[in-house]
Amino acid sequence: MSGNSSYAVELKDIRKSFGKTEIIRGASLAVKPGERVAIIGPNGAGKSTLFNLISGRFGLTSGEILLHGQRIDGEKPYEINRKGLARSFQVSNLFTRLSVFENVRCAVLWSQGYKYAFWKFLADLTDANERAEQVMTMIKLDKKRDTLAMNLTYAEQRALEIGITIAGGASVILLDEPTAGMSKSETKRFVQLIREVTEGKTLLTVEHDMGVVFGLADKIAVLVYGEVIAFDEPEAVRANPRVQEAYLGSVLADQQAAAAGH
Repeated sequence: MSGNSSYAVELKDIRKSFGKTEIIRGASLAVKPGERVAIIGPNGAGKSTLFNLISGRFGLTSGEILLHGQRIDGEKPYEINRKGLARSFQVSNLFTRLSVFENVRCAVLWSQGYKYAFWKFLADLTDANERAEQVMTMIKLDKKRDTLAMNLTYAEQRALEIGITIAGGASVILLDEPTAGMSKSETKRFVQLIREVTEGKTLLTVEHDMGVVFGLADKIAVLVYGEVIAFDEPEAVRANPRVQEAYLGSVLADQQAAAAGH
């Protein structure tokens, strides 16, 4: 692991403008190795933009982003990925006409540096095939090994996306709204799956479902108008007056009202 930082991911006063519109306005955050952090905030707060900056899809206007003490701002997404950071997306990102196994193996091959090597027989790549089998077991899709991705249920497709994200062995995982569109029972199972497959890894997740947030996160970062206004353990964030005023008050009030009705 390169660098001397005690943080897995560090954002230092990062800013991002699109034209004259400033979306991220001096956000700072320091996440320790192995922490699970949920990033919450109202729509338009800049959560997806923040992920795009960390993963290299967007360039910074100013500031610094460090991965294990090494600056990664200005690097290409694949370069950042090879340094140990992987992300999933809100929109499905699968090879729908490939099987579960083939989807996972694609991710493994790329991470192991095989790239587009047409002269290699895939069946002979024992290390890649074994890793793919291991990942399928982790995401509980080993029984669907030969099923085409397009024929999986929605929850299974999301699980496969998690598998593809972790297949390369990245130490830092970014998940963008992983439980969006799931039923309550699917969400509960999926949170448990995320906990299992990210054990020992650093996790940053953007999530709207506060049940998922409080069930999964060690810490919560609250992003409002492009600034991190709070970063603390869930109960401290829940009790923070500034957070309640800016975001959580209405969300928690709705949830408490719903709970009282049961």
